[in-house]
Amino acid sequence: MTDIPQISEPAVVAGESVLGTDRLKHLEFIQAIVARLGNSSFLMRGWTLTIVSALLALLTTRFHPWLAAAGLVPLTAFWFLDGYFLWQERLFRALYDDVRMASSSVPLMSMDVRPYTRVRTWRAATFSRTLALFYVPLGLLNVALVTAAAIAG
Repeated sequence: MTDIPQISEPAVVAGESVLGTDRLKHLEFIQAIVARLGNSSFLMRGWTLTIVSALLALLTTRFHPWLAAAGLVPLTAFWFLDGYFLWQERLFRALYDDVRMASSSVPLMSMDVRPYTRVRTWRAATFSRTLALFYVPLGLLNVALVTAAAIAG
């Protein structure tokens, strides 16, 4: 049986330093945050579909423009909240990209994403293609129902 030496300091392999255990733990923490934010975004879309579907089902019994317009409020709120989660996820991914570099200047165990807010904005995340493809059709459907209810009423 051969003894495998334990590496306490970052080793050097092919001229590049391998990340130490503290740096790897830091990356794991950031990855866990990104996973939680992605899960929260998924839950936002689930709640959006549930609430908008419930309001649309209620419209089958009471076709009123105000009731149809009420569906725009949670849709807009969930869209902006989902945009916030996506924005935060992108900020933490940028932090992850910096921490994983061997020449990183990010302090160990830092979760500060403020340096990345100039490059990645909430507005860009909220109105990104991925969120727009989900929320815009729901919004257009809701606006069409408001218009149809106003014409019929």
